[in-house]
Amino acid sequence: MELQQVSSERAKKARISIGLFFFISGFGFSTWASRIPAIQQHLKLNEAELGGVLFALPMGLLLTLPLTGFLLRRFSSRNIMLFGAICFNLVMGLLGFINETWLVTIALFCFGSSRNLMNISMNAQSIAVQNLYDRSIIANFHGIWSLAGFAGAALGTLMVAADIAPAYHFFIVSLVLTGLVFYSFPNSLPQMPTPRKSAGRFSFPDRSLLKYGLVCFASMACEGTMYDWSGIYFRKAVHASKDTVSLGFAVYMVAMTLGRFTGDRLVSRFGIYSMLRYSGILICSGLLLAAIWPMPLPAAFAFMMVGFGVSCVVPLIFSMAGKSKTMDSGPAIAAVSTVGYFGFLIVPPLIGFIAQTASLRWAFALMAVLGATITWIISEPKQAVKESS
Repeated sequence: MELQQVSSERAKKARISIGLFFFISGFGFSTWASRIPAIQQHLKLNEAELGGVLFALPMGLLLTLPLTGFLLRRFSSRNIMLFGAICFNLVMGLLGFINETWLVTIALFCFGSSRNLMNISMNAQSIAVQNLYDRSIIANFHGIWSLAGFAGAALGTLMVAADIAPAYHFFIVSLVLTGLVFYSFPNSLPQMPTPRKSAGRFSFPDRSLLKYGLVCFASMACEGTMYDWSGIYFRKAVHASKDTVSLGFAVYMVAMTLGRFTGDRLVSRFGIYSMLRYSGILICSGLLLAAIWPMPLPAAFAFMMVGFGVSCVVPLIFSMAGKSKTMDSGPAIAAVSTVGYFGFLIVPPLIGFIAQTASLRWAFALMAVLGATITWIISEPKQAVKESS
């Protein structure tokens, strides 16, 4: 009985610890995203130049994937999580003080790399925590990430309204989050790596899973676009006031957070395929509305639609890929997520080049095609996994 009590207490502490790391990841990334318009102004970048600079972050994330896998096969995930979190906060604290575009580009590459080290290792930790519970709790961690993202966006809005420079904003947040890292780390789990004889780097989906990979690509492309360009869109296309330039991103984050906390109940009611179809419709309609009616309230409502639309797509796709009959669940999810990361990597920087050639409104209107693509792919009659499974 005493052992059971200790085990229960340990599980609770580990759950809080990893939940705080998810909070650190979401709050830190949202803090950066909420000040992108100010960074663009400070560096005097046009849309194409900004797109090139922003390209460094997902490049750092993607190119660090093999290194993270290598480290996780040799060291405890908690140590990699600690190292990644410290680097993540350190780079964020320095970002606002950099005045050269090429140095910002390098810093963003490191920001993406450290974020990848922290995120993959904390997800490995979350699986270890899940093993301590009889019920599912993993979805809550991702809800915490979204909630932290909303909180970071809200603080960013307040910082803009108070006319506080990004340098001081980033530095203060970096100090607080670093304190949380050291507070949370002792209760994380000493999860030792499991040696494997063959460890592939990347695997792409086979034919039966390619549809899911494309859906993941479309959704993550829209997510990345909203993170990088929602503030710019409100400033340049909506012509929002200085105090409300972060409103679009904040509304998007609120909607995505609510969507993740309510998604399980909606899936139980409507089914996975219906939810994915509705999600595609919301993404497409929201992006089109923002492009057609670039006014503060309609655009904020449009971004809310996009937030609800993207909230559950990737978790549901991973769930479906895990039921594949042609690949084991782990390799199937890895294959689909690899394709999805390319959407996060390639599409947001392209927005800058499209905006420079045409306009931001045209760029967002073209992005609506990705939402329609999700609905079209999911509506196809032949599916790799039956909805009843």
